[in-house]
Amino acid sequence: MPGCFKKTLFSLASVISFASFIVILVAMGTQRWMTGKILCKTGVDLVNATDPELVKFIGDIYYGLFQGGKTRQCGLGGRRSKFTIFPHMVKKLNTGLHVMIIMFLCAALSFSLVSFGFCILNTIKVPYRAIKGPAGLCLWNFLAGGLIVLAVTSFMAAVKLHRLTERIANFRENVFQFVILEEQFEDSFWLCVASATAHAVNLLVIATSWINFPKIKTKTEEANVAPEDIMY
Repeated sequence: MPGCFKKTLFSLASVISFASFIVILVAMGTQRWMTGKILCKTGVDLVNATDPELVKFIGDIYYGLFQGGKTRQCGLGGRRSKFTIFPHMVKKLNTGLHVMIIMFLCAALSFSLVSFGFCILNTIKVPYRAIKGPAGLCLWNFLAGGLIVLAVTSFMAAVKLHRLTERIANFRENVFQFVILEEQFEDSFWLCVASATAHAVNLLVIATSWINFPKIKTKTEEANVAPEDIMY
């Protein structure tokens, strides 16, 4: 049976692993990975709009891994629309990169659950095999955190290098052309960053379980036996 100190550490690690699993699920399910401001360039060019009039041509956009929405402002009022990435828009994007982001996160979900299960096992008993012990826990957390980092990095590459926001904004726009004025990462993106950080913290917690603290030995007081006591 593991000691009280190690039980506490593995219990904490199990909570962190399960919390990371929930956070990844929420991040994948919500559609606020990216928001931005889009300018209807075609409308501006048609009317030669100046700075005070540009407000009438600035809309907004948001999207996640599976769907999103935008507000088109082309001088005639805002028009809201929603879109889905699969199956319609995926041909317009970098399909391989987008699918890789989803696969990385799904794999990270699996490793987070594996880490949670083995943390519970280590709380109950000392595993016979090393892969089920702290060494294995470090491996699962490293893989989970690494995959999340790959997913986050791939999404940033899709946004910055492959102009993901611009491609989505101009999807099925045959008349108007939109340019991106500003874009920023939102809560769903930062949830993934928080999940990767949680696995890094878990590595530290599990590494602490390897530390063997010296046991405090209590000296038993020697009984003072008097000669009179021996006689009796």
